[in-house]
Amino acid sequence: MTSSKSTSEASPGEATEPRTEVLVVDNDQAHAEAVAESLDRVGFHCTVATSGSQGAAMIEEKLFDIVITDLVMGDVDGLELLGRAKESSDQCEVILMTGHGTIPSAVTAMKQGAFNYLLKPLDIGQLRAVAEKAAESVALRRANVDLKRRLDEKYGFEGVIGDSPQMRDILQRLRRIAPTNASVLIQGATGTGKELVAQSIHQNSPRKNKPFVALNCAALSENILESELFGHIKGAFTDASTDRVGKFEYANGGTLFLDEVGDMPMPTQIKLLRVLENGEITRVGSNDPVRVNVRILSATNRNLEEAITGGGFRNDLYHRLKVVTLRLPTLLERSRDLPVLIDHFVKQFVKQHQKQIKGMTPPARRRLFAYQWPGNVRELRNVIESMIVVDCDGLLDLDDLPEELADGAEPGNDPPGNTLASLVGKPLQEIERLFIAETLRMTGGNREEAARLLGIGQRTLYRKIKDFEL
Repeated sequence: MTSSKSTSEASPGEATEPRTEVLVVDNDQAHAEAVAESLDRVGFHCTVATSGSQGAAMIEEKLFDIVITDLVMGDVDGLELLGRAKESSDQCEVILMTGHGTIPSAVTAMKQGAFNYLLKPLDIGQLRAVAEKAAESVALRRANVDLKRRLDEKYGFEGVIGDSPQMRDILQRLRRIAPTNASVLIQGATGTGKELVAQSIHQNSPRKNKPFVALNCAALSENILESELFGHIKGAFTDASTDRVGKFEYANGGTLFLDEVGDMPMPTQIKLLRVLENGEITRVGSNDPVRVNVRILSATNRNLEEAITGGGFRNDLYHRLKVVTLRLPTLLERSRDLPVLIDHFVKQFVKQHQKQIKGMTPPARRRLFAYQWPGNVRELRNVIESMIVVDCDGLLDLDDLPEELADGAEPGNDPPGNTLASLVGKPLQEIERLFIAETLRMTGGNREEAARLLGIGQRTLYRKIKDFEL
């Protein structure tokens, strides 16, 4: 039996909130229907099951917000329904109905995740009050999940921060790539966050509970690199006093991140290719192969196609590594992300260094926006941390900037004519248009940030953008 009546009907075209879906389970059909009717009258949408097995089948077929069930039933009891309801949805709340003699069991069920229990015979007012609280709990959980999802979509994917078109595309691709076992080649300039992206792929993959192992291929000589990758046995070379497990074996079942893979020596490239083809490594000095199951993520700031043409990188290895390719934009290319990145790093380092920071002044923000960021996100991160560490008045300002930003933006960064001398004698309206256009350029079109820097309201800025046809 399904009850769907409600006390108030919406007018045609009027938006209505979705009603809370409630499953009432009780062997006593008359009692179950009475419970359902009392909740229907205050806006809930109730479904009735007259046995535990029927209730279990309904939970399998449909998601319910609240399950109200008798604790003691002949076939499937309330405790089992509690477990099944929680398995079907961690947002579902379960309310138990019980007699005086089963209160200890009801208390046990509370410890297992039940929302509350009600004593029979039920008090209608208490029933409705507990159901309302359960509905509020469900709504709050759902709102938190939705907020987390929207924040993730807007600002990041396991630490990858950005809302620019370039980063939205990257985040969209990461969501498709992460659940697979595909090899990924991450390309980008120094400081663009290649290892962070690799970590996010691992953390959102089925391998997340296995090791994530990173190795910088540019920092090691050929012999040491091979030992790091594949391991060695005792006596394999002069300093090999014991057997040693390499990164491949250590990362077995997980992910191996090869940073600066474009600098890997040619002999090591050949051995790496062999591992990728047959899934086996051989420790240096040994003849015994070892099976490994490792996902390979690699990164480089070099143009590998040019390296292949010049004979510095193997074409067959390149295609093995780049089943999927991600190119990370420079910070200058994604300048629209500066506001959210600045705020993110301020919050991060305020907490890390336990400082009291009220905010950042508009002149300091303008200086950050005008800078070219040759070191990309890594440089921005270091600058923000430096500002927070040296600050002594709780307000991040020009005097907190490191030396490379202290004297203003780099020469040649200002647009043509944007100097004080060139502005003298021009109409104020033209000067205002120029400053608004330049501020929008600096913020990557972020109107909220531009309004903050200009010291005007967002509605005022929108009106001026329209008036000036920007």
